[in-house]
Amino acid sequence: MNIRIGFGVDVHRLKAGLPLMVGGIDVPSDLGAVGHSDADVLLHAISDALLGAANLRDIGFHFSDTDPKYKGIDSKILLKNVYDLILNKGFHVVNLDCTIILEKPKLNPHIPAMQQIIADLLKISTEEVSLKATTHEQVDSFGNREAIKAYAVCLLNK
Repeated sequence: MNIRIGFGVDVHRLKAGLPLMVGGIDVPSDLGAVGHSDADVLLHAISDALLGAANLRDIGFHFSDTDPKYKGIDSKILLKNVYDLILNKGFHVVNLDCTIILEKPKLNPHIPAMQQIIADLLKISTEEVSLKATTHEQVDSFGNREAIKAYAVCLLNK
């Protein structure tokens, strides 16, 4: 048995007039995330955790933000491609534990739908996808609604 742990983190600035994609869900918000792709901070952090655990570098290495073919791309496509990369190395996902930092809107109502999307993409049960949302209590750039951040830890097995 070959067990690997991976860690991923992602941050995106927030700006008015953009969509806020989190965990594959378009979350209603007055601010959205700025990025080359759809800027889904959670799916990016998960992708980096999976890639790291499989020793496949990072999301930017595989899907460069200077490549026009990834401009505006749905991060679910990127995560599916990452899943294929880890499968090709003989790994499968055991579980994920993720935390999203966003002052508002509240993400808790969207967590079950996010869990389902992620579980479907990674071919695991929603029981294996732990998602938590927290705020920064109006402290720093996250608490002042200037940015969104996500952390992800994964366990892979070969």
